Order: sequence, then structure tokens, then C-alpha cells
Amino acid sequence: MTQKTLGDFPIAQRWAPRTPGAIQLYSFPTPNGVKVSAMLEECGLPYDAHTVKLSEAGSPEFKTLNINGKIPAIIDPDGPGGGAFGLWESGAILIYLAEKTGRFLPDDLAQRYETIQWVMFQMAGIGPMFGQYAFFLRGGGAEMTDPLPRERYFNETVRLLNVLERRLADRPNIMGEDFTIADLANFPWVRTARDYFNEDDALGLSKLPHVMGWLDRCLARPTVQRSLNQPPRE
Repeated sequence: MTQKTLGDFPIAQRWAPRTPGAIQLYSFPTPNGVKVSAMLEECGLPYDAHTVKLSEAGSPEFKTLNINGKIPAIIDPDGPGGGAFGLWESGAILIYLAEKTGRFLPDDLAQRYETIQWVMFQMAGIGPMFGQYAFFLRGGGAEMTDPLPRERYFNETVRLLNVLERRLADRPNIMGEDFTIADLANFPWVRTARDYFNEDDALGLSKLPHVMGWLDRCLARPTVQRSLNQPPRE
């Protein structure tokens, strides 16, 4: 099979590569977007960050790379086998970049799958539940008079935060001493809960010292700080 090049991807015509040899990141600095920009910064991989507004993610050009029409997505010009490789879903991208670089994912098989378990905890739990709570708290669902949806997602948000609190009670990071893709997957969403929900008392964040301490440590990393506005909001 003929290997692809970056030029074979139609998305590269809409968002033209500035550094063709770098990983092309198509994203926006939402929690899911920050996961990938933080991972790229942590790994020290050259990347070319293209701002894709959320309204543009459903465009025909973007959907040639991600049929699901959601950010983030990447093209690695030096993918498996040496050809250009496109990938979407932030959790899959974290695992791919970890395996590409040999970083932030343990070599020990049991530890490796436990780390992936906590990535999936974010993908299946924290991301969807926090996102739905945000919709009914401050988004289009805020005008609904029926309290049930907001209460449902509020309760699940609180429950998930407390799962993290129990996990972090005896360790500095989700997997212990080592900072991994489990932390990279989860911290952007916890940051959103703290900084944008404006519900500290309701969510009981003051009663989550281990989660808040862990979040502060994540955010103190210079690599993470650089990632928070990558690609920049235009």
C-alpha cells in the first residue's frame, strides 16, 4: 500500500501547514483540546497548531480527517511505517503519542493498562458528565425549568470528583510518583470545573484537597502552561 503524505489529506488545503515536518494539530483550547496540546508540549514534539473553531469542526474539510466532526485531531507526517497518519479522539491521540515517544505510559503491562483505565475513566465519565453539567449550568440548557437534568449531571460531577479525591489521597499523581497520560487526560476537565463552573461551594471543592493540590501541581508545569492556549483563540 502506498504511504500517504501530508498533501494527501484534504484538510491541509483549508488549514495549510506552516511546518510540514511537524505534527499537525487541529484543535481549540477546550479541555479535550488542551489534553493533546499539553501532551505535545510534554513530549517536546514539534507541532503546528491550527485553530479550528468549534463551529468549523463540522465543516466538510475538517470531516475529511475526523468523520465525527469534533476537535482535536492530528496528522503525524512521520506515522507508523513512515507515512503520514491521521488520528482523532483525544484519548486515542494521548495513547498514540505516548507509544510514539515512549513517555508518560508505563512499560510494565499491569501499570500500563491501569493508566489507560484512568484515561478511559475521563473519556467515559468525567468528560461527558462535566460537559453535560456545563450545558445545563451555563449553556443552552440553563433556561430549562425542569431541574432534573441539571441535578442528574451535578450529582454525577460531584461523584466523579470524589472518585478522584479517593484515588489521589495517598499519591501525588493518578498513577503515583509518575506523571502520565492519566493526569493529562483528567486535569483539563477538573480545571474547567474549578475555574469556569463558578460552583466551588456547591461542588464541594474545598473538601477535595487532594484533587485541588494535584490540579495545582499539574498547572504549575511550564509545559502545561504553554499548552493552555494552543492553538490560540483567534
